Amino acid sequence: MNFETIKFGINGGIATLILNRPQVMNALNGRMRAEITRALTTLPPEVRCVVITGSGKAFCSGQDLTDAGAALDLEATLRDEYEPMLHAVRDCPAPVIAAVNGVAAGAGANLALIADVVIAAESASFIQAFSRIGLVPDAGGTWAVPRAIGAARAMGMMLFAEPVPARLAADWGLIWQALPDGEFAEGVATRALQLAEGPTGAYLAIREAVAASLDNDLDEQLKLEARLQGRAGQSNDFREGVTAFLEKRKPRFSGR
Repeated sequence: MNFETIKFGINGGIATLILNRPQVMNALNGRMRAEITRALTTLPPEVRCVVITGSGKAFCSGQDLTDAGAALDLEATLRDEYEPMLHAVRDCPAPVIAAVNGVAAGAGANLALIADVVIAAESASFIQAFSRIGLVPDAGGTWAVPRAIGAARAMGMMLFAEPVPARLAADWGLIWQALPDGEFAEGVATRALQLAEGPTGAYLAIREAVAASLDNDLDEQLKLEARLQGRAGQSNDFREGVTAFLEKRKPRFSGR
């Protein structure tokens, strides 16, 4: 596939998607949104993990405010361009790591936060910047942020639009991990390989269960767990995991 605004490659079952407009801090325009969606919805079966990161000093500064088409009708842009992109991340057939290498602002922050796991460099920060220009947080921010850190902190982030450093974001539970900058690339690579070698079907079932738990009552969640576990128990990966445990060796998961 040929792309203009992202770099995309696959190596060893790991797909790496790099937002590649460093001259504007990887701001999202219509073409970039379409290319992210296309890359994630056409993954070949051998992909077992996806890493999304940014080129240059930023992860993503959010909506490109010079993108004239988006400014004409924000509601239509969100519905027709952002929603497919966010669903492509959330419904990806492999676990997704957002590797936040620098500032993640506005829709760029929320693109990262909808991933399965967020790992950030300590120099990175997260900004719900929308109120600075008289807008409401979008791109899933009002869904993801309160669920991660609670309403009080979410309101503070959104009303004051101040940067939250990566280390504080990790302490709050907004992200999984903040790593020293010098350890960031190796740390992301290690985690990506761990997921790529793991039981993909189980990972996707975990995603489904955790997402549902935020709305289910206990009985509903227990029923969902039983259904998902029944399905996982029929998988080749479960059989391999048990066999490897009994043989005292590392399992060789196939993702099926």
